[in-house]
Amino acid sequence: MSSAAIGARDLFTLVRKGIDVNAVGAQVKKPFRFLLCGDPGLVADFRSLLLSGHPDGVLAEAAACLETIPPQGSVVSTDARAIVFLGYPGDVEGARLSILEPLALPILCVTLDAGSPQSGPATPPLGGTWAEYVVPVLSAPALRVRLFPHLVECSRGVEIAVGRALPPLRETVAAKLTRDAAANSLKVAIASAVFDHIPIVGLVLGAVASAGDIVAITGIQIVLLMHIEAAYGRDPDVQRLWRLLPVIGGGLGWRALARELAGFVPLAGIAIKGAIAYAGTIVVGEGVAFFLEHGDHMTKHDAALLYEQTKNDAMKFARDLVSKLRKR
Repeated sequence: MSSAAIGARDLFTLVRKGIDVNAVGAQVKKPFRFLLCGDPGLVADFRSLLLSGHPDGVLAEAAACLETIPPQGSVVSTDARAIVFLGYPGDVEGARLSILEPLALPILCVTLDAGSPQSGPATPPLGGTWAEYVVPVLSAPALRVRLFPHLVECSRGVEIAVGRALPPLRETVAAKLTRDAAANSLKVAIASAVFDHIPIVGLVLGAVASAGDIVAITGIQIVLLMHIEAAYGRDPDVQRLWRLLPVIGGGLGWRALARELAGFVPLAGIAIKGAIAYAGTIVVGEGVAFFLEHGDHMTKHDAALLYEQTKNDAMKFARDLVSKLRKR
């Protein structure tokens, strides 16, 4: 109970002091570009799709993020993150993609083919190489299966700016930001649990470490919320976080349960603690993204299903990590 009280007190101190809003604002303004080439009609349709969803019209800086490049000739790749080639069946084979290879950018080739099953690589192509993505229709739902996740993956470090400028990518950006934050939460929880199990040190400082992980993980979740809101076009606002604290507060119960289990089941409890921190962060991120997408909160039933699914995934990852710790 004392460690929970310390965690809550530190939590409110953290929020009262505020988050670095300027840092979030800087993320929004990070420059990036996607280079488009291929069939002119498909390039125009793809460009129009990515720029759709701005309530007050397309801003000039958003439009500038999508640059149509000539099929041949020199291209300056400053701030460019990926090349998207669009065509019909057979166009990739006839394209002179070797001209683009010196740019050392991933080349994502989208083939529109209504008669073929949707397909694509498991991972994005490396810089200077290309991979083909076959889609039956040039629409956001079809592109969210493989292309959008890989395009966002190629945008590491500028994901928030990508979501801000290109609304159809926001859902994918939020999912990646959530996964990254959940992975960080898992690392904090496991590190704290391992620390708790060090003889003598864990006995003396275990409560402090447990309180510390609550503050650290809650801090990760608060920053995640601000990043997702920024990606959805909302300016950073610490005051708005107060209405989001009940969402985060639900995670405190999950982490308290994890600490209890870690105490009763040494080592195995480390995996449980990490899994619950991971799953709790996923629920927070997915819940806020769902609200921003649909204008309503996720139902308790849906949140519980999401939580159980992500917890099971995290448990497998955490157990593998604990197995490595045992070997050491």
